[in-house]
Amino acid sequence: MIHSDNIYFARASLQIGANTFTENLNKLGFNETIEFPISLAKSQYANQNGDKIEGESKLADSGYGQGSILVNPIHMASIYSAFANSGNMIKPYIEYDNDKATNQKGDILKQAVFSEEAANTIKEALIQVVENKEGTANDMKITGTTIAGKTGTAELKTSSEDTQSGTLGWFNCFTINSSDKKDILIVSMVENQQNNQAGGSHYLIRKIRTLF
Repeated sequence: MIHSDNIYFARASLQIGANTFTENLNKLGFNETIEFPISLAKSQYANQNGDKIEGESKLADSGYGQGSILVNPIHMASIYSAFANSGNMIKPYIEYDNDKATNQKGDILKQAVFSEEAANTIKEALIQVVENKEGTANDMKITGTTIAGKTGTAELKTSSEDTQSGTLGWFNCFTINSSDKKDILIVSMVENQQNNQAGGSHYLIRKIRTLF
């Protein structure tokens, strides 16, 4: 994970197999409508036959987030919350100025989507993505703050010859055991980064660092 190795995750998805892979995506809430004050698109892993990934090539691509995988950013935040909460996904909510949403804070959306051991393993790996000098998000390292994070790139092109479709840059992160403030989780995405030599994720990191 430190090196964001797509080949590793492609091979892992093939070893897992399509049935187990999709069963666990469903467990995370893919193909489900999330109850939320505003309308949210469902996260998906297949454009057609929405509950099935067709073929090994598509399965391998799906292993590192390509293929037909589409994830709603608010759903993404809820998934990431499980790594900080012993495998439980926290229900997203909007906090209004008059604090209408107070009674929703900390509500569980889905319990034990990961085992506590698995969630902690991923959390430690995400920390190293930032802390390790070879980590893809080492430029997010901030003295005195422990941050777990992951860079990501999504190509929208339909073929290797497609040079017109855009590229998305992602960076998701959360703080751990901040002593002087509440921990925060950030999901960020920027469009049309195909010509950005530094990568869209690092553009986002520069923006996010200003929050600390």
